[in-house]
Amino acid sequence: MNESRSILVNSFTADGSGGNPAGVVFNAGKLSDAEKLTIAKAVGFSETAFVSDDEEVDFSVSFFTTTEEVDFCGHATLAVFSTLFNQGVIAAGNYTQRTKAGLLGITIANDGQVTMEQTLPKYLGSFAYHEVAGLLGVDEAVLASTALPIDVITTGLPDIIVPVPRGYLDKIEVNNAALSDFCKQHEVIGVHAFELYDAHEKLTASCRNFAPLVGIPEESATGSASGALACYLTRHLYSEHINHFKFEQGRFMGCASHISACVRSDKQGVSQVLVGGYASGFGTQIIEI
Repeated sequence: MNESRSILVNSFTADGSGGNPAGVVFNAGKLSDAEKLTIAKAVGFSETAFVSDDEEVDFSVSFFTTTEEVDFCGHATLAVFSTLFNQGVIAAGNYTQRTKAGLLGITIANDGQVTMEQTLPKYLGSFAYHEVAGLLGVDEAVLASTALPIDVITTGLPDIIVPVPRGYLDKIEVNNAALSDFCKQHEVIGVHAFELYDAHEKLTASCRNFAPLVGIPEESATGSASGALACYLTRHLYSEHINHFKFEQGRFMGCASHISACVRSDKQGVSQVLVGGYASGFGTQIIEI
């Protein structure tokens, strides 16, 4: 029986605390998908990233939840490149990773902040308030009071972006079975709910993410959905060519995380989606496979 070593990393930390844990496995080129899934289940976090050499770009990275492979994961990407930087494998600069979502750029600043490029947004439709309200345990009229749409957007993974009025985010009570069925039926990953802050406040929005379909009842920082939310806000509320956002996630779970996002637009629409933050390792785990 062989052993695999997973590095444990908190991503999107806020002033060194909080964040969303991910596993990182290097030298994963010889691992089968079944072995990767075994490792991801043993690590037990929402995602584990598996890093391999690539003949054309800097690294090839695959992402597994505890139940299946997904095309992309933002917080696990952050965990990978923060670890490579902190271990001295790579220096500050620009890199490219191959994922099932495409070839995506990564920038590492001198202070260790990792900023990842995401795929350009695809707007996959909308849902009526009554279709989503029961899934989240929120009254239809409460959702409607935002006067904002419920959109499905992907910048790597398709999420349902749900605005709620200020003060209602922590009142959400998800029906996991119903939400899983709904997401499976509509071929989406989960729900990314948010409440907006006022313009003078440091944060743009506070968020919660639910993806029970892929084994994640709730997670404390979601990079892919943060990119989708930034595109949503750019589409419906902001008209500048460059929009910067700062999101908080995980407060309800007791591990608040901070995620930065930037959306650049031109006359043809969104031209670049960037999501970034900080990460720190907190241990290792040896898994027998």
